[in-house]
Amino acid sequence: MPKILIVEDEEKLARFVELELTHEGYEVDKAFDGRTGLEKLESGGYDLALLDIMLPGLNGLEVLRRARRTVDTPVIMLTARDTVMDKVTGLDMGAEDYMTKPFEIEELLARIRVALRKSEKRAPETKLLAAGALRMDVDRHTVCYGDAPVELTQREFALLQALLENKGIVLSRATLLERVWGYDYMGETNVVDVYVRYLRGKIDDAYDVRLIQTVRGVGYVIREQ
Repeated sequence: MPKILIVEDEEKLARFVELELTHEGYEVDKAFDGRTGLEKLESGGYDLALLDIMLPGLNGLEVLRRARRTVDTPVIMLTARDTVMDKVTGLDMGAEDYMTKPFEIEELLARIRVALRKSEKRAPETKLLAAGALRMDVDRHTVCYGDAPVELTQREFALLQALLENKGIVLSRATLLERVWGYDYMGETNVVDVYVRYLRGKIDDAYDVRLIQTVRGVGYVIREQ
């Protein structure tokens, strides 16, 4: 049973679409603001998302931009604005399709079926990353050291993924900050160092290895021992 996420601040509309989707046999989850929608999307487990553009907290385009760093869930944008630029921006950011409100539910259901079929045909190979005995399954969002699972938060996972994707390459703090937290991050600048310590505690210290290395004055790198 496909699972669909509805990110829509108009609760009556979200409820109406939910009822129609449930009647068609889909499993449905909802979020009513951009930040909650982003958290749910990043958590994975959805076959498709219906994402409104005009959302409180974060607008739909920003939700999509940030989500695309970690997940490739098909997204159909929903909006009351019918401008070409909105459509082009959404599609360029990785949206599967675009619908303008008000819409006929039959057309939305048809577009959902098309998007789900396209997603099934793509069937990408599982993305696996590794360094020594450390293994990351990006699609399943799991990390193991040998046979032991390593429990990571979403941000720790994203940081480890960036390091593993560039194994042997030193990444500066600025590069990691942009890739994991986004170019518009306004928090503490030492957040990268803090999260590297978290990762080392769960991997290097826990298994007595030295995979995550510091290059003084430059940044961090994962090297196999």
